[in-house]
Amino acid sequence: MLKIESLTRRYPHVTALDGLNMEIGHGQLYGFVGPNGAGKTTTIRIISGLLRPTSGKVWIDGIRAEKETRVLKSKIGYVPDFFGVYDNLTVMEYLEFYSAAYGIDEKEGRLRASEVLERVHLFHIEDRMVDELSRGMQQRLCLARAMIHRPQLLVMDEPASGLDPGARRIFKEVLRSLCEEGYTVLISSHILSDLADMCSNIGVIHQGKMVLEGPIDEIMTSIDSSNPILIEVYQNLETAVHLLNRHPLVSRIAIDKNMISILFTGSREEEAQLLRQLVEQKVLVTSFRREHNNLESVFFHLTDPVQGGTTV
Repeated sequence: MLKIESLTRRYPHVTALDGLNMEIGHGQLYGFVGPNGAGKTTTIRIISGLLRPTSGKVWIDGIRAEKETRVLKSKIGYVPDFFGVYDNLTVMEYLEFYSAAYGIDEKEGRLRASEVLERVHLFHIEDRMVDELSRGMQQRLCLARAMIHRPQLLVMDEPASGLDPGARRIFKEVLRSLCEEGYTVLISSHILSDLADMCSNIGVIHQGKMVLEGPIDEIMTSIDSSNPILIEVYQNLETAVHLLNRHPLVSRIAIDKNMISILFTGSREEEAQLLRQLVEQKVLVTSFRREHNNLESVFFHLTDPVQGGTTV
């Protein structure tokens, strides 16, 4: 759906994007993360046609974005990080205004407004004034506005900023349902726990370059595979330690009371065989698991200079 190749954006004293590559498939809910100043907003503005790149290419549904700007705008719905609303309009009037801006006739515009309000769970407030809505409702209204012309790609820059946990939960549910309907969603957010819960894919940008990209489950599994295995032993700790010391795939052992931490370089099948060996030696194991990372730990590992992120 979206492909970016060698995207560069230079300003007089700074390079915001430095050969960025990125790809998002149809129907993906793609989380776009990076520290402040990494180039997220610059990327989103270029994708949305609000900023021209210094060099590089952007394709949306197979169309070169910078060459077909009118077609591009018909395929994208953009929700910026800060938006203005017309306080003296009702919700329905607000959406009808934007449908008219896209050249949609009045009757069709009202039908589409009702349709998008239902999709963002606001179908019951069409006669309320925009300035009476809560922050969460206004965010969903802006999402509805971005969908009024039936785009294929929704691009969102920090849409959950300032929302309380309840409003964020509703917003996540709406985005999941839209992807199930066939929308492709690119969402930039600093609330990493939300992205981990709802995104199918993720890209981490640092200093204008993509440092990690792919399906979030595969990324977390790959990173977890290099983490220690934690073994909690109820009985026969010494037997377990003796077996582990002799095992060719165990390179380090640390013991804290009844918890053993090991570096293990084997496959998932070899992990299972190790557990079986412990049980056969009559070691009572109450827990056997890989230590897990979360998205926050991955993010800081890739982007924190102290952790070596600048060399990734």
